[in-house]
Amino acid sequence: MKEKKDTRIVIGMSGGVDSSVAAYLLQQEGYDVVGVFMKNWEEKDDDGYCTALQDFEDVVEVSEKLNLPYELVNFEKEYWDRVFTYFLDEYKRGRTPNPDVMCNKEIKFKAFLEHAETLGADYIAMGHYAAKDVHEGKARLLRAKDLNKDQTYFLCGLNQSQISKAVFPLAEVTKPEVREIAEKLELSTAKKKDSTGICFIGERDFNAFLDKFLPAQPGKIVTPDGQVMGDHEGLLYYTIGQRKGLGIGGKGTGEPWFVIDKNIQTNELIVVQGKKNPKRYKSALEAEKVSWIADEPPAESFTCTAKFRYRQPDQGVDVKRLEGDRWLVTFHEKQAGIAPGQVVAFYDGRVCLGGGIIDFAID
Repeated sequence: MKEKKDTRIVIGMSGGVDSSVAAYLLQQEGYDVVGVFMKNWEEKDDDGYCTALQDFEDVVEVSEKLNLPYELVNFEKEYWDRVFTYFLDEYKRGRTPNPDVMCNKEIKFKAFLEHAETLGADYIAMGHYAAKDVHEGKARLLRAKDLNKDQTYFLCGLNQSQISKAVFPLAEVTKPEVREIAEKLELSTAKKKDSTGICFIGERDFNAFLDKFLPAQPGKIVTPDGQVMGDHEGLLYYTIGQRKGLGIGGKGTGEPWFVIDKNIQTNELIVVQGKKNPKRYKSALEAEKVSWIADEPPAESFTCTAKFRYRQPDQGVDVKRLEGDRWLVTFHEKQAGIAPGQVVAFYDGRVCLGGGIIDFAID
C-alpha cells in the first residue's frame, strides 16, 4: 500500500466551510491533496453577479491559505444532461424529485471521479458528513458521527466502485468542530452561511425559478370527494404532505390542510383536513431504480429501517424484490407524506444499504 504522502486525494471544494476543513484535515493526515472546484451551473443573482464566481474566489482564498494546489473544472453540460433534465422531467410527471441525490450519483461521484483519475487520484473526497469502512472485502457507507448533519440519505444512490474510491474526512467531526477549526485557521469560509435547498436555485424564489422552465397551470384545490376548497398556482409547486402555503387555512374545522395527491389529468390538487386524517397515511410504497451500496441487496426479502425524507427518524420496514430494480417497501407503522419522486434510503443500524426513487404509495 502507498504511504500517505504518495496517496493522492482530489477533493471537491465548493467554497463552503465543510470542504475547506475537509481539505485541511486530509493535509494534516499527510496525503497529497489537490482541490477542484466544480462549476455545475451558471446563473447570476439579482445584482448581476455570478454566484459560482464568488464560490470559486473563496476556494482560491482557502487553497492559497492552505498552500493547496487547485483548479476549476466545468461540468455544466454533464449537470444539465444528467441532473437538471431529470429534475424537470420529474416535475412534468407531477412528482417531487431530489436533484441532490442525482448530483451525487452522476456528477460528484461519477463525472468528478473520472476527472480526478486523470489527475492521478487514488481517492476522491468531498465535504459530506458521512463515513466508510470495509467489511468482508466490500466498502460500506456509514452514518457520520454528527447525526444532525449526516448526509448518507443523499449518498444512498452510490455503488460499490464509487464508495470504494471515496474518503470522508468529516466522518468523526461535528459541525461546531468544523467551524472552530476554520476559525482557528482564519479561513475566509469560517463564518460563511451554509448553502440550503437546491444548488441551482439558491436563495431565489423557487416558484419563479421553476416557472422559467415549466410554466405553471393554475387549477382547483379539491377534497377526495370533489369539493372545491380553493385555487392552486400549478401542481408542480406542491408536494405530497405539504401543509403550508395552500391558502385555504381556516376553512372547514379550522384544522390544518394537507396535500395527499395530485390529479395530473384534471389538474387538481387533492387535500384533506386534520393531521390524523386516515387518508394521509399509507401502508407501503413501491420504489424504482433501487441500487445497493454493495451492488447487491442483503436478500430478496428482508427487514431494515428506512427514511422517506432527509430529516425523518428511521422507520421500520419490510423490503421485498418485485422485479429487476423495483422493490415493495411495507411500513411497520403507517406513514404520511410519501411523495413520489422523492428518495427512500435503507439502513441497517449505522450502515446505509442503498436506496431508490419512490414510484407510488399504497393505501
